[in-house]
Amino acid sequence: MCGTDEYGTATETKAMEEGLTPREICDKYHAIHKDIYEWFDIDFDQFGRTSTPQQTEIAQAIFMTLYEKKRLNENTMTQPYCTTCNRFLADRLVEGTCPTPGCGYEDARGDQCDKCGKLLNAEDLINPRCKVCRNPPEKRDTDHLFLDLPGLNDQLEAYISSTSKVGGWSSNSIQQTNAWIRDGLKERCITRDLKWGVPVPLEKYKEKVFYVWFDAPIGYISITANYTAEWEKWWKSPKDVELVQFMGKDNVPFHTVIFPCTLLGTEEPWTLMKTISVTEYLNYESGKFSKSRGVGVFGNDVKTTNIPVEVWRYYLLTNRPEVSDTLFTWVDLQAKQNNELLKNLGNFIHRTLSFLAKPAGEGGYGKVIPEVGNPEEHELTQKFATEIGGAVAEYISSMEAVKLKGGLKAAMKVSSLGNLYLQESQFWKLYKQDPPACAIVVKTSVGVVHLLATLLEPFMPSFSQKILAQLNLPISTMSLVEEDGDLERASKPWNLVQSGHTIGNPEPIFAEMKDEEMESYRAKFAGSQADRAAAALETLSVSNTNKAAAEKDTKAKKGGKAAASGKKTPAVVKDLPVDVSRLDIRVGLITDVKKHPDADSLYVEQIDVGEPTPRTVVSGLVKFIPIEKMQNRKVCVLCNLKPAAMRGIKSQAMVLAASNADHTEVELVSPPEGAQVGERVTFPGFPGEPDDVLNPKKKIWETVQPDLHTSAELVAQYKDVPFTTSSGICKVESIASGGIK
Repeated sequence: MCGTDEYGTATETKAMEEGLTPREICDKYHAIHKDIYEWFDIDFDQFGRTSTPQQTEIAQAIFMTLYEKKRLNENTMTQPYCTTCNRFLADRLVEGTCPTPGCGYEDARGDQCDKCGKLLNAEDLINPRCKVCRNPPEKRDTDHLFLDLPGLNDQLEAYISSTSKVGGWSSNSIQQTNAWIRDGLKERCITRDLKWGVPVPLEKYKEKVFYVWFDAPIGYISITANYTAEWEKWWKSPKDVELVQFMGKDNVPFHTVIFPCTLLGTEEPWTLMKTISVTEYLNYESGKFSKSRGVGVFGNDVKTTNIPVEVWRYYLLTNRPEVSDTLFTWVDLQAKQNNELLKNLGNFIHRTLSFLAKPAGEGGYGKVIPEVGNPEEHELTQKFATEIGGAVAEYISSMEAVKLKGGLKAAMKVSSLGNLYLQESQFWKLYKQDPPACAIVVKTSVGVVHLLATLLEPFMPSFSQKILAQLNLPISTMSLVEEDGDLERASKPWNLVQSGHTIGNPEPIFAEMKDEEMESYRAKFAGSQADRAAAALETLSVSNTNKAAAEKDTKAKKGGKAAASGKKTPAVVKDLPVDVSRLDIRVGLITDVKKHPDADSLYVEQIDVGEPTPRTVVSGLVKFIPIEKMQNRKVCVLCNLKPAAMRGIKSQAMVLAASNADHTEVELVSPPEGAQVGERVTFPGFPGEPDDVLNPKKKIWETVQPDLHTSAELVAQYKDVPFTTSSGICKVESIASGGIK
């Protein structure tokens, strides 16, 4: 269940920007959101709105219960008031100059500066002004109602102590909640001087609304059913309902402190949240997603790409920031589509089904699942089944604990095991050499294809539907219920699809994303949505002018002096740009490492960089990285520095490492696990071949190196562009904003 949270300052502000009423703006964006979710195959039993009459009735009933039980206190606040607009101004309706030293952004909002990111209060702004009329506001007193959080502290702590353990709350939600309690709960203002919201059901406050900590969560109550006694059935003392909530980390205190206190304060038997799954931030390329500034790629943008919905869902879920911030990059999306979906999952499924679909006289089974003997007597198949059973157990454990990334990883492990099983069985040889064994391998593999459709259905429902169509099986065959024996059957995959069944037509599900396609998306979604819209309009308006000018220029050149004389104009030889494209950085594998015989601080490594013989590299890493952590690991290696002797041993390359500001900590830059030894590390937007050897006199390395660094998300970068391999981006373990050399 979900819905659109429609009340508040942001809605009023957006309505003013677009010249609409708050109701009109909510109607518009509710339809947009609903359409996006439908495109994403996000399926709701109910998708509602907080602005319904049912919402108002429920919220006001809770409000009055709290008021009657004296859980609401009255206090006076001083707020900015616009005498031109005749209204109190919420923080978002006040703009001014950011007071943060070194920032000075002139369009900072009263709640946050979009340039430096610092959280602000409206009174902190320099030269504040009304967002609507641009005139400076004055300060006025206004009465408001506050929820008595301190008076509910004991009940809240008892709830958190028991529920956080039973519900397996994520560590980030527990940390934030404990911080609120540790710092001492304070009364929370729940009313606002706005027109758009749930009206306060008291005569004195009839011009105000109560806001946020009632309307958003209660909105989810109101969408469960039409308000009568039906909502009480769902939300008051049900024996068979567990409430699980998903949200970003900035919303945690509202759902673990403020709203539980709201319900506890009524002393009524509400169903309180049991489990909360909290995500950190998903950042975009070199910065942060920002709804207010339109930076990033958003739901309405996604629909304009040629990337299938199952790829989007897979990438976002495998990159879900469950423990720490993660990074969206187009290069990483490309790598996951090509390597994990196409070469792993897609390869196993298509290889299995296309072999089965071959005519019987051409090395296949004519789409019919073969009869088999006893698979449990086939050693390789029995080993495979045991591994599959273990992966399914991991999947169940992760999903029950709401560890979605872990569940997806376990499902993809099944696919990896399937590919290994096919390869080790050499089924294409068994078809003639040992037909009974081949039949076992094929029937077992088809069962695993069906199992994958089941495991991945929550993550990629459209993918599962395509697989079922190719298997010629109904959706009702997908089940993973322990009480029905499904888990036991999953550990015997040869039983999942019956002999004699005829499959449909196998077709590849995933396609390769080419470099040029990835680069086009990266360029298309650079900047903000406003910038992109303006650029599109400008391109459209000047395209014909540019075309005409180009034609005119071409004609002029044809009649020019050089053409008249018949002489060729000599080509101008330009110096190559001094940027990261000049560096030959490759993925290397340390095959051997020893301490330098004549220097205590140096290692001598043998590193495979994809050449016939390993390179000898001398690195000053002894006091930073233990020798056992150097052995047999992939690293990023700069291969076109001029060789240099270090204490009598010539170093033929340099291992790249990051260090903190005072150089007391050093970590190796690590390529992703699937990166190929010897492949070149690239930097999107910086094409070109590297120099054979960097000329020391031209100071190319010295010029480029200061722009090599790690980001706040631990991504190795040149300026704002990540170190990129065919399998994704390169990172460090823990040093953020460090230099690389």
